[in-house]
Amino acid sequence: MAHIATLPLLLRQLKLTSMGRHWERLLQQASESRLPAGKSLASFDFTQVPALSKGQLEALAGTADWTRQSRNVLLFGPSGVGKTHLAAAIGHGLIEQGVRVRYFNTTALVQHLQQARAQLRLEEALHKLDRYRVLILDEFGYVKKSEQETHALFELIAHRYETASLIITSNQAFAEWDRIFPDQMMTVAAVDRLIHHATLIEVSSDSYRRKQALQKASERAAATSAKPTTMTPAASPPPS
Repeated sequence: MAHIATLPLLLRQLKLTSMGRHWERLLQQASESRLPAGKSLASFDFTQVPALSKGQLEALAGTADWTRQSRNVLLFGPSGVGKTHLAAAIGHGLIEQGVRVRYFNTTALVQHLQQARAQLRLEEALHKLDRYRVLILDEFGYVKKSEQETHALFELIAHRYETASLIITSNQAFAEWDRIFPDQMMTVAAVDRLIHHATLIEVSSDSYRRKQALQKASERAAATSAKPTTMTPAASPPPS
């Protein structure tokens, strides 16, 4: 039996080992999530979108309670306002709490599910996604309106209804989702399942990416105009 004097050292070693395993698990989950790197709420410029509730987003990223209730988060707004950044920031925050998250471009995921459906493996593909407590479906509004792909997308929504969480970003409001789904009945059914237990966030602002591009262009122009002009001395006349 270990001498009692060695217990503090043993406990410290056990704690360090446990912490090491914890961080290894977090790193593994961050890697498998495929989330865009460097996206956090701390790096998001809330001054560009003043109507956003920073506290609400911090609560979504800082607590996993809503994922245990199989709630969804839907982020709406035009292109370039930071929806992907916010969704990824929430995802990174959840991973720090041990929640398994997986990021997808919606079109790419739907094409994968459609292929599985054609091979009669859709149920298997959906169950494989069940390992992730939260799926992030980015650029939801860009899904092509084809019967095969939108049926696969609806199957995903129905499969995860009240069993797991979705974070969705879309540049199209619900009223425009008939451009995604082939008929109104499927559109209503998809929307109903998504918003039944959901937090809806509107990200309304001028394009953040456009503002950044204009600012950089302005800074380059200012830097160019600030450079001193070097006068080239006139050539001396040749000796006569």
